[in-house]
Amino acid sequence: MSLSQLARGIATSPTLALNEEARLLRERGEPVINLGIGEPKNKTPITAILSSGAKLSSGDVKYVPTDGLPSLKKAILRYMEDHYNQIVSPQNVIVTEGAKQSLFNIIYTLCDAQDEVIVLAPYWVSYPEIVKMVGAIPVIVTPEDGSFIPSFEEIELTVSSYTKAIIVNSPNNPSGAVYPAELIGQIVELCERKGIYVIMDDIYHKLVFDENVATPAYSFSKKDIENSHIIVVNGVSKLYGMTGFRLGWTVAPKRLIEVMTNVQVQTTSCVSPVIQAAAEGALTGMQSIIESLRLTIQNNRTIMLQELRSFTDLRVPPSGGTFYILPDFKAYVRSSVAKNSAELSQFLLKKALVVTVPGSAFGMEGHLRLSYAGSVKDITVGVERMKWALDPNAPNEIYIGDRRLVRDWL
Repeated sequence: MSLSQLARGIATSPTLALNEEARLLRERGEPVINLGIGEPKNKTPITAILSSGAKLSSGDVKYVPTDGLPSLKKAILRYMEDHYNQIVSPQNVIVTEGAKQSLFNIIYTLCDAQDEVIVLAPYWVSYPEIVKMVGAIPVIVTPEDGSFIPSFEEIELTVSSYTKAIIVNSPNNPSGAVYPAELIGQIVELCERKGIYVIMDDIYHKLVFDENVATPAYSFSKKDIENSHIIVVNGVSKLYGMTGFRLGWTVAPKRLIEVMTNVQVQTTSCVSPVIQAAAEGALTGMQSIIESLRLTIQNNRTIMLQELRSFTDLRVPPSGGTFYILPDFKAYVRSSVAKNSAELSQFLLKKALVVTVPGSAFGMEGHLRLSYAGSVKDITVGVERMKWALDPNAPNEIYIGDRRLVRDWL
């Protein structure tokens, strides 16, 4: 069978692969703890459930406008005004099946084959693959100082005549880093000067801690939305506990939205009106649930930091937002355990029954991404198991489920 070279070049999602391994282990009765998945435990808002239920019960579930229901777009316009201090028109918005589809549609709309998109490391696993899917080239910028925030000089040096966009994700998945406002401003100025686009993946923009602020890119542009080079991607997955609903949106100049709509017409046609009703219910319902989630996640972050700092040789950079942290496990990558982060992640799943995600998936070898979106018990027990498996100064014995295990590999 002859398959497309382009398709064969797309990597398997490491997060989904590890989640599948964990699922199979659970089916066998193993007490797996998943510190890899980025999925808050908060329930879907009741307003979203009632709104989608009413739409489904009506029996009137038909094709709807490709770019989104007018009532949902109105709710998104209000969200933009409330959270971005930005007034936009319905023609500046397209509703998509998750923020991931927004990102694909944007890259497909902007790039021809061999064009370049700058991706800032550490990056979400799908960014480089989405760029490659349209035949463009992801150009990775990795901070030389070992931090999780590249310097403006490193970014500017990477821009070429083929550059079409820079993807910025702050607060950042996988590191939790929040980019300084000055850097966001410099990137916006660079993009507008060079005529390229800054794609702001803002899916975590309200999940910030310790007085951090995810400053909107619009704050640094003197141009109106039609002449700016700012594209904003967002959705309901993270803030509203609606990861399975798959609803996102893009806010951009009308000329881009028009082409993205044409792309979407030929792929998914439209987002289900039942799902759009749920999103509208979430956006127009009680917004205090966002702050409630933020406080819960912030408490989980504090506990995760406390647990990780009990390791002997672990570097634990701060996490200023999201629900992820990206500790440096290089001291524990040794021949007797693992030679790289992928092997280390597999080792922890096999020995400790803890799911982590290797840093290599995010352009950060030697690190592991841990999620603190779950329960406090999962955090404390999960990190305890990891410490038992890796740290020679930890107790040599542990109970996992009803089994007493003895470490014999350090």
